[in-house]
Amino acid sequence: MLCDHCKKQIKTRTSNQNNSLHLWFRLLADELNSGGFDMRTLIRDEIDIPWNEYSVKEYLWRPVQIAQLGKKSTTKLTTDEIDKVYETINRAVGERTGIHVPFPSLDIMIFDQVDK
Repeated sequence: MLCDHCKKQIKTRTSNQNNSLHLWFRLLADELNSGGFDMRTLIRDEIDIPWNEYSVKEYLWRPVQIAQLGKKSTTKLTTDEIDKVYETINRAVGERTGIHVPFPSLDIMIFDQVDK
């Protein structure tokens, strides 16, 4: 992708980053559920709904991404933008729940695939 202002090439997320992103959604959902923090705890919903990969993406990640970057699709994110959204969410979740899930590295992704 080319930057409109500076005409420099901007790297969009890689397939490894996409895999890491979705793995992080799943890991965060598991940690929140294990910690007893249902969706009601973080988004003030009326019913007790456990987290899953989809709900982390749609109710935590996407709203922050849109508010912070003005982009709706994760496919449009640059590598730096993924880091920015992750840091915002990780900080907020940590402040409210004490849970911090590191963004997956290549080693974690390989281990996750072997574990399946």
